[in-house]
Amino acid sequence: MSSDEDFSGRARSVSRRIMRGFSPDSLRAARRAAGISQVEAARVARVGADTIRRWEQGESSPQVDLLAKVTGALGVEIADVVHIPEGERYPGDWRVLLGLTQPQLGAKAGVATQIVSSVERGVISLSGNVAVKLAAALEIPESELRASYERARNRPAGAPA
Repeated sequence: MSSDEDFSGRARSVSRRIMRGFSPDSLRAARRAAGISQVEAARVARVGADTIRRWEQGESSPQVDLLAKVTGALGVEIADVVHIPEGERYPGDWRVLLGLTQPQLGAKAGVATQIVSSVERGVISLSGNVAVKLAAALEIPESELRASYERARNRPAGAPA
């Protein structure tokens, strides 16, 4: 049995985090403003054209690393297509706006991916050393990282971080 199958042998769905603040309409507008088709954007970004179509239709949520490729190909920033007011951001939102995956942020900050994940979800205490490293890697003041961490930690039960 592969890791993508359950005990009955059926394919198991892999859950992906929904990207907070992602705007399919903003992505479509950015692509159109660049004057290129979905197929051409996909070719330049080296992602599937169907991937971009599904994002623009709101049928799926992008993975941050693929979205970074597409926005780069369009000549826009991730913040042009992901809209989260600064005072409402969680640590994971800051990471997404930089176009980083959790392992990439962990490597940049010199901390384990599991620590990044746990801080983003607000399930562990944010030590001074980790806060300093993550804030530097996220290119934000430590005070903002701590504020976004507290928002994630105090979010309502069941709300995604």
